[in-house]
Amino acid sequence: MASRRDFLHQGLRLTALGLVAVPLAQAEAARAGRDQVDAAGTTELEPPPDLFDAQVVDIDFWVKPRTLSLIRPQSGERTSVLYWKDGEVIDSAYQELCHLLRDVNGKASIAIDPKLLETLWASQAFVARYGLDRPLEILSGYRTPASNNRLIEQGVPAARQSLHMSGKAADVRIAGLTEEVLGGLVKSFRQGGVGFYYRSGPKGGWIHTDTGLNRTWKG
Repeated sequence: MASRRDFLHQGLRLTALGLVAVPLAQAEAARAGRDQVDAAGTTELEPPPDLFDAQVVDIDFWVKPRTLSLIRPQSGERTSVLYWKDGEVIDSAYQELCHLLRDVNGKASIAIDPKLLETLWASQAFVARYGLDRPLEILSGYRTPASNNRLIEQGVPAARQSLHMSGKAADVRIAGLTEEVLGGLVKSFRQGGVGFYYRSGPKGGWIHTDTGLNRTWKG
């Protein structure tokens, strides 16, 4: 994503224009009016389209310490780790995150693009501002070429030149957010590709996010 300096300049510019995030009270009211409970009893947050717009933030959002809370359903792992502080990535925490985003099936890991971690953190931290403080589920992180080919053979949506194979992509979801809302938020960061994967069922679909070219698609 953009450098810390770019974020600082952006924050100052937005502050000068008076463009700040939607007040918490308004966001909670919007959420309360749009919560939907499906037959399985799961709650989905459907706020107005402009509620989760990452281009409308204050400077403090980008300079505060960054803690990622992640769940890896496939392996049953979870972590909550401070990985960035005072403008620097904390190496031990970064290594832990690279391990959690490993190819579980292929039993291999790779250096994850720090820009991807920034997108994951920003998505989680942004919705937490509105009272939805939940861990981010990592459905897929790094994939070995063999694992990626296996998915293709099984008919699972996977690109032959997938950025998952270079540690630059992840498939994620946050409980309580629809694909439309989470994908819209990730898209608003304007820092890579966003795929919307809609699925029915109690757990729903997921969002693909990567640090490649800015583009969107539905799968």
